[in-house]
Amino acid sequence: MTDAVRARLSLLATLLASLPGLIGARFMVARYLVASVCALASDMIVFLALDRAGVTPMAAALGGYMAGMGVHWTISVRFVFLGHAARGVTPAQRIGFVASALLGMGVTMALVGVLSAVGVAPAIAKLASVPVSFFTVYAIRKYGVFAAR
Repeated sequence: MTDAVRARLSLLATLLASLPGLIGARFMVARYLVASVCALASDMIVFLALDRAGVTPMAAALGGYMAGMGVHWTISVRFVFLGHAARGVTPAQRIGFVASALLGMGVTMALVGVLSAVGVAPAIAKLASVPVSFFTVYAIRKYGVFAAR
C-alpha cells in the first residue's frame, strides 16, 4: 500500500469518525430552530396583542420578546442542548442565557424602533428583526452559554 493510499484511508477514517458529531450538530440547529419558532410564535402573539392594545411598537417588542424568552429557555434546556438538562444547568448558564436574550431583545427593539420610525408597519418591522436576532443569539448560546464543558 502506497503512502498516498494510506493518507486517503486515514482521511476517510477521520471523516467517518467525525460523522456522528456532524449529524448531532445539524440536529442541534434543527432543534434550536424549532425552539425559536415556538418562542417566536409566543413573542408575536404577545407583540400583536400589545400593539393592538395601543402600546408603542418598541414596548410591544419588549413584552413579546420577554414572553418568547421564557418559552425559549424552557425548550432550550430540555430539548436543544440535551446534555445540559441531564447534568443540570449552572447559574452561569442561566445568566448567560438571559444576557444573550437581552442582547437579542436590544437588537429587536432597536430594529423595530428604527423601522417603525421610517414608516414600516410594526409587524413587518418585527419580522425583519427576527433573522438578525436569531443568528446573533444562537451563536452566543451555542459557542458560549452552552458550549461543551
